[in-house]
Amino acid sequence: MTMVSRTALVLPLMAALALSACDRPSQGTSITVNGADGDTLASVDGKSGEVKLALPGFQGAFKLPKMSMEADNFELNGVHLFPGSTIRNVDVGNGRDKAFTMTFDSPADPATVRDWFRDKMGDAGFTLNEQGNEQGGTLVGKTAEEKPFRLDLRQTGGDRSTGTITLGG
Repeated sequence: MTMVSRTALVLPLMAALALSACDRPSQGTSITVNGADGDTLASVDGKSGEVKLALPGFQGAFKLPKMSMEADNFELNGVHLFPGSTIRNVDVGNGRDKAFTMTFDSPADPATVRDWFRDKMGDAGFTLNEQGNEQGGTLVGKTAEEKPFRLDLRQTGGDRSTGTITLGG
């Protein structure tokens, strides 16, 4: 990815974050955008609201209101996150080892979340293989565009789970 295209990606992302920011002291979504060399180009700490930019010709930091992204703020081939989920972290990678990773928390056990994703993503053209058990679980396969996809889930107590979606890599 060239410097110009990375800058073109980062600036709209930061503008979108500014528009979606809200004050939720106990929750927050953090976002990181990395360059081809692995260096961080931009990051947002969703819990503190701190934004850091390290772009060609500009470096700086500023604060936004704390922000939190929820299930409807994410969509992949028409599939949102499990209802009631909150996004904890988004990492837009460098394209070499991973393209995109997102961590989220869901208000259901891993098996329920895994089965929900399997059905919704199957309808959206994903090819998936299921791995794991009731205490956790994994869906591995490809998107409708033949890009590598992985969903890892683990129990976090009661009827709650944490999941990580990895695209590309």
